[in-house]
Amino acid sequence: MDLEKTPAATPAPSPGRTPDRAPEGCLVVAVRLPVRIVVLVLVLPVRMAWDALVVGGRFLRDTVLRPVGRGLWWLVETLVLRPLAGLWRHVVVPAARTLGRLGHMLLVVPVVWSYRYVLTPVGHAVARLVRLIGAGLAWAARTTGAGLGWIARRAGAGLGWLYARVLTPAGHAAGRLLRGIGGVLAAVGAGARTVVAWLVRYLVVAPARWVGTWILAPAGRAVAWCARGLWRLVELLVTGIGLVLYWTARILVVLPVLALWRWILAPAGRFLAVVAREVGEALGHAWRIAGRISLAVGRFLGTLFRWIFVEPVRWAYRTVLTPVGHAVRDAVLRPAARAARSVGRTARQTLAAARETARQARADVRRMLFGESRRPPPVARREPSADGARTLGRSTTALTKD
Repeated sequence: MDLEKTPAATPAPSPGRTPDRAPEGCLVVAVRLPVRIVVLVLVLPVRMAWDALVVGGRFLRDTVLRPVGRGLWWLVETLVLRPLAGLWRHVVVPAARTLGRLGHMLLVVPVVWSYRYVLTPVGHAVARLVRLIGAGLAWAARTTGAGLGWIARRAGAGLGWLYARVLTPAGHAAGRLLRGIGGVLAAVGAGARTVVAWLVRYLVVAPARWVGTWILAPAGRAVAWCARGLWRLVELLVTGIGLVLYWTARILVVLPVLALWRWILAPAGRFLAVVAREVGEALGHAWRIAGRISLAVGRFLGTLFRWIFVEPVRWAYRTVLTPVGHAVRDAVLRPAARAARSVGRTARQTLAAARETARQARADVRRMLFGESRRPPPVARREPSADGARTLGRSTTALTKD
């Protein structure tokens, strides 16, 4: 037998409620409805004005700004960009290439030629001259160094004899004399040091040790004991004053502030948070509802405008203006166009006849004044004549015929 209860199934969250949202109290429900009504009344004109501005802006963009922008871009491209591109392509680039070639021919080629055929041979000649001068100086230095070395070796031999025969015996004698004087001074110093040590021990160290043992040490212990007692007294006073100040501040400051925070500020903050959250949600909800209302009003106004203005204009255009236009086109425009074409054809024929007459008159005047012009002699053509051409009944051609 199962003694434990089966846990009840958790109900599924409703579609309009967030699953992780805490249950709402009566205050939230009491605040929500009036806040949403007031916010909807305030937001609805703003949303309708905003939608009207959006529609007007889109209409202005599509009918005015975009065509004007395209026209300005065409003007800029025609008047600025294309001339600049042509100037760059046909003036600046050829001029730069010409200047580059001219600079190459006037600067680079002479510099390279002078470096290759003037500076390089001169540099090689100077280097050879410097090498020759250096070799001569080295030979002179070697010769002079050999003479100086011989002189230095002779001077060194003389100095070595002077060091070995004169300076060394004199140094040994001076060393023996100094060692004797040092031994005498060391003996005198050892005796004096013993006397001074005895005097310092019995005249300075012993009295100082007695004073430190029987006077300074007891006085120091007494001073330390008094300082410890004074420090404990100060600690007791500071601790008491700290406790008094702590409890005074706790009773006069901390407890009132804590009560103010717990019983006034925290509930007021929670209430303001609830109001702010509800106002925010009401603003979003009212903005969405106002958008739907504005959309419905816009559709109604669009339908009204279509039935009041667009449909009558369309009916008038379709049933009145189109038949009248067709009648005017068939009765007036097409006959006028045919008459204009016939008049133009007649005028062209008249002008052609006049030009031909003028040409013949000029030819007659030239013939009367200068006579007949000589015709050029006939030139033999490469094509065979009719008699010498190949026919279907013969196998010979114009090239093989005698």
